[in-house]
Amino acid sequence: MTYDRLVCANCAAPVNEGRCPVCRASRERLQQQSLFAQVNPALLVALLVALVAVGLLLHQAV
Repeated sequence: MTYDRLVCANCAAPVNEGRCPVCRASRERLQQQSLFAQVNPALLVALLVALVAVGLLLHQAV
């Protein structure tokens, strides 16, 4: 889940603005939990292509 659409129950502002301590704490926690949130989708595609290429090379070598 991304925090850009969440609304804080404490101050009724978007969490990504971090207006109150509750917002800032929630934003920080969500940023730490989201491992793939900062990974570029193009990078993921490139890694997948590289993995497939390595798999094909290993299959041909055997």
